[in-house]
Amino acid sequence: MRIAEIYASLQGEGLLAGTASSFVRTSGCNLRCHWCDTPFTSWEPTGDWRAAADVAADVLALGRRHVVITGGEPLLAADLPDLCGLLRNAGLHVTLETAGSVPTPAAADLMSISPKLASSGPPASTAGGWAARHAAARRRDDVLLALMRAGAYQLKFVVDSRADLAETDAWIADLAAALPGGLDRGRVFLMPQGRSPHELAATTRWLAAECRSRGFHLGHRHHIEWFGHTRGT
Repeated sequence: MRIAEIYASLQGEGLLAGTASSFVRTSGCNLRCHWCDTPFTSWEPTGDWRAAADVAADVLALGRRHVVITGGEPLLAADLPDLCGLLRNAGLHVTLETAGSVPTPAAADLMSISPKLASSGPPASTAGGWAARHAAARRRDDVLLALMRAGAYQLKFVVDSRADLAETDAWIADLAAALPGGLDRGRVFLMPQGRSPHELAATTRWLAAECRSRGFHLGHRHHIEWFGHTRGT
């Protein structure tokens, strides 16, 4: 697998926000979100090719019980199941972050799924036909449902506008209808789009009330508030 960075920090998002964690960031992605905050793993992927055993050794050396495997899109790595197995067999809690558009046999303690809304797509003029490729690949409800049925999960939707919110509501309704017993709304996070505290605050002002009325979590991006928009955090 291609690895962009491995580091220790605090989980900034979701159910485990604030938890001391190790992070493994893979490089390579099947999507091209125009607001991507890690373009060095998608638009211009960088990093070294590493064996799963070597990556696991580096993670264990950091001495954290929780590890987050993120990207890019880590589910593209053929040896991801090996890495997850090595880490879990060593007693670590593994969170696997994904856009939920790629099937996987990898097992994790928490699937952190961030489905990409229509507004995430790049401009139509983007080279490489990425606008059409992104639109065709971003929504795979069969993959989402398989990940959600596999064990503990959280859904994180990045919301930037009222139109995004309406699409999120409709998408959640579709998923809930396909799940026996419906969908646990306490596992849904609405995250404001933004790469600075100022941008995040502008959306949070109206999004907080919408979360409260729906029974969703407001998905703070604490790492930006704590550390700024920088690598290795």
